[in-house]
Amino acid sequence: MAKYEESFKLKVVRQYLSGSGGSKSIAARHGLDYATVRRWVNGYRAHGIAALRGKGTSYDAAFKLKVLKRMWREHWSQAQTATAFDIRCAAHIGKWARQYHAGGIDALRPLRKGRPKTMSTKPTKPDVPLTDLDDKQIIARQNQELIELRAEVAYLKKPRCLDPGKEACGCAEKAQVVTGLRQQHPLAALLKAASLARSTYYYQVKVAEAADKHAEIKDRIRAVYVRHKGRYGYRRITAVLRQTGQCVNHKTVQKLMQTLGLRSLVRPKKYRSYRGEVGRVVPNLLARQFEANRPNQKWVTDVTEFNVHGEKLYLSPVMDLYNGEIVAYETSRRPLFQLVGNMLKKALARLRPGDRPVVHSDQGWQYQQPHYRRMLQVRSITQSMSRKGNCLDNAAMESFFGTLKAEFFHLNRFESVEQLQADIRRYIHYYNHDRIKLKLKGLSPVQYRAQAFGL
Repeated sequence: MAKYEESFKLKVVRQYLSGSGGSKSIAARHGLDYATVRRWVNGYRAHGIAALRGKGTSYDAAFKLKVLKRMWREHWSQAQTATAFDIRCAAHIGKWARQYHAGGIDALRPLRKGRPKTMSTKPTKPDVPLTDLDDKQIIARQNQELIELRAEVAYLKKPRCLDPGKEACGCAEKAQVVTGLRQQHPLAALLKAASLARSTYYYQVKVAEAADKHAEIKDRIRAVYVRHKGRYGYRRITAVLRQTGQCVNHKTVQKLMQTLGLRSLVRPKKYRSYRGEVGRVVPNLLARQFEANRPNQKWVTDVTEFNVHGEKLYLSPVMDLYNGEIVAYETSRRPLFQLVGNMLKKALARLRPGDRPVVHSDQGWQYQQPHYRRMLQVRSITQSMSRKGNCLDNAAMESFFGTLKAEFFHLNRFESVEQLQADIRRYIHYYNHDRIKLKLKGLSPVQYRAQAFGL
């Protein structure tokens, strides 16, 4: 029930008494119920402004009985009775009448608030003396006592309960001990030894079972995470699980990975700009359109550098923008033109008759060499270059380099350049054939190409 200030109530009452409107019109004007307006007016007429003041009065049984007798004697309604005795809510009078008819004057007395100081306990059945029992009853009692003693001894032998520092075991620990002994002893005897209620025991058993309901999917998540050496986050792991027929939500996988302490080891990628030398260049025909409708339609290439104990290794790959597959690559200890030339020869050898991809690169000096340009012209391949100092024009290739170094180079230690070369070869095979991409419907680049074109 809404509470109103005394000044507001008095204002409404005075408007009614001044004749400026009826109870319904005044109630509508102030957003009130017309019965509330009538109650305020009747209370003001009977008791003055005191009737408009809020009060939290508790009524005793004698007052309640007095109100009821007056209402029955005068044949008043509950509203009229509430006005006469300045009772704020007329519904209380009806409640008092029902209580009186059901239990008399005792039912009108207020109940004591709060919990009782002592819990009521059922009287225990006293033990019958042995002298009053026959032989069979004595044997049965002795057998029961023996069963309970054996259960108590077995319960106390548990290391957890024998440890002096852990004498006060929790309910969960007690339930775990009882569950372990249920095959050898009756449950009732074990619960008595553990001072554990039967309902509490079954509750703890249910909680323990519910806590481990994700045990199977946790094992699968951990297996996928280990197989990919920590490179997968929860999105890719979810895609792998769904491919195996496991129906699971990505939020569940994320929560379970947090519980297991698993997270992708791939570091956040940072943007670094570099302004190269200006030479003979060609227009930027790719124009950041990094999507392709079929294989061998758009290629991107670049060169990146690795450092192993002061020795450098250079990698020159070419990527197909249709599925992100590394078509060909070449490694070298020195950034000579042969690095790019050999890579281009391998890539051109994989083209089918009629394939004429657009090959995009930055404005590196290798891609401006006449020999490189002639190799493209012989195969009628169009060349495209990024604008000066704008690595975003070749963002697809830069993204691959970031993934390669984050998932492979920064997560491993290499003793030599030869080891790095061998591991790069293995990683690129893994990247093409095994590593799934969400934008490829959860397939690897080779799987996606084979599914769409059978190549």
